[in-house]
Amino acid sequence: MANQIENLWREVRELSLGTEIDHLASPPSPVQFLRDYVSQSKPCVISNAIAHWPALKLWSDPAYLTGALSNDLVSLHLTPNGCADAVSQGSTGDLCFASAHVEKVPFPEALQAVRSSSKGKSVAYLQQQNDCFRTEYSTVASDCDGDISWATEALGCSPEAVNLWIGTDLSVTSFHKDHYENLYAVVSGEKHFLLLPPTDVHRLYVRRYPAANYSYYRDSEAFKLELEQPVRHVPWCSVDPYPSPEREASERLIYPLFFEGPMPFHCTVKAGEILYLPSMWFHHVSQTPGDGGYTIAVNYWYDMQFDIKYAYFNFLQSVSYESSSLNPILSWREDEDSESGDADMSP
Repeated sequence: MANQIENLWREVRELSLGTEIDHLASPPSPVQFLRDYVSQSKPCVISNAIAHWPALKLWSDPAYLTGALSNDLVSLHLTPNGCADAVSQGSTGDLCFASAHVEKVPFPEALQAVRSSSKGKSVAYLQQQNDCFRTEYSTVASDCDGDISWATEALGCSPEAVNLWIGTDLSVTSFHKDHYENLYAVVSGEKHFLLLPPTDVHRLYVRRYPAANYSYYRDSEAFKLELEQPVRHVPWCSVDPYPSPEREASERLIYPLFFEGPMPFHCTVKAGEILYLPSMWFHHVSQTPGDGGYTIAVNYWYDMQFDIKYAYFNFLQSVSYESSSLNPILSWREDEDSESGDADMSP
């Protein structure tokens, strides 16, 4: 079985995905998008798709956003290290799935917290899943389109959620997947994606970790990470694709399937571009700020089809995998009710 699974990683690249992410110079027709990308579960980056958005010109100016959203309360996510929805070490030394401290604050205060973030003290990230762009940021919603028209026609439905993300290079999103077709539009700065197809699930070393939440105490500027009660477990990936030099050797020993397997796909999505990220693709996200000192993105989540591809994925992840030359990988199976939502806590 080991050889067959390892062959699968390579064959899906040779037969379907290639070695690089496709870049389209203009938006595809709905038929082309459905035929060449959605049906093949194949990512692509599209240029010249949002050039008409007022947001591209307006949102790089902090004064514009602060003025437009001066009376709006938004969800501010705070962590000590910029890693929310990620595997972290708890107070007892055990690993847990850590979520950010979240509080509602006026947008001007929140944006200032983002721009003044400092690793080791407090890293602020403006985001809230569950359609935050059309709720918390409705005042500036007209600066963008309500959907991606050619994707809406191709997929046969409107977005279930539209989310806004504002952060700095200190915020990083760990490897995870989402059960949505994701159209990810960058408005300011750049987003850097590492991508792995669903066929590579065993390489991500997904395990179940007890859920925990950060609490932030403003008077002492201290964080405390506490386990949820009652205990809830979340399936998550703990692979760090960019370990520090002093940790790299040990990380390669702990996660050999990731570091010794085929290279992840890499793409940079610049301001004005859209990434189509197919459902169930694993992705790790970092970012580079733009002129305003932050990165901004708007993503559109469309419902995925729970079709034969989903059945294939569930079968694959249920298979115990042991390489003849590497450490055994225990099989795992998701409990959909316990999974954290994008969690694309994607920046």
